[in-house]
Amino acid sequence: MDMQQRIREHFIASAETKRAAIDVLAAPIAAGVEAMVGALMNGGKILACGNGGSAADAQHFAAELIGRFERERPGLAGIALTTDSSILTAVANDYDYNQIFVKQVQALGNPGDVLLAISTSGNSANIIAAIEAAHEREMRVIAMTGKNGGKIKKLLREGDIEICVPAERTARIQEVHLLTIHCLCDGIDCSLLGEE
Repeated sequence: MDMQQRIREHFIASAETKRAAIDVLAAPIAAGVEAMVGALMNGGKILACGNGGSAADAQHFAAELIGRFERERPGLAGIALTTDSSILTAVANDYDYNQIFVKQVQALGNPGDVLLAISTSGNSANIIAAIEAAHEREMRVIAMTGKNGGKIKKLLREGDIEICVPAERTARIQEVHLLTIHCLCDGIDCSLLGEE
């Protein structure tokens, strides 16, 4: 096995996946920026959730909002629902694992807020439940998925936004999700602060 060649192939596959996603994702990402800016400008917040690598993406996104992305600005209201181990374990133990995000959306979400729901497969049961809870709270949903959007695609309502990466491999989907998060953060900053 030529390890260097294998690594080169990963880089090439990642670049090709991103190139294939440009035309598919530019419009929904721009719509996501608009929805998030609208929520933030009206005193709302963005709740983010995901599992595994997608949990890390939710936390990354919230960190960029509250801290900063590339420019200095006041912190923006973003909360990762993946970070409080006491809440996660209490809800999973007392209710069900699929309720770990639902309970937080019900407690923290308000009409006009946005839920950023991240699932590479589009089939994560606890993310599906969180989307349903967000709809009950009159929140908009921005779903970041992959493959064909899975069950989440069918749950989305008018006004929701689907950012579905046109790829099958989880690693490639996650790589485009990270780029999408950076595009969302840059778009939010550009909308609020103007172009540099």
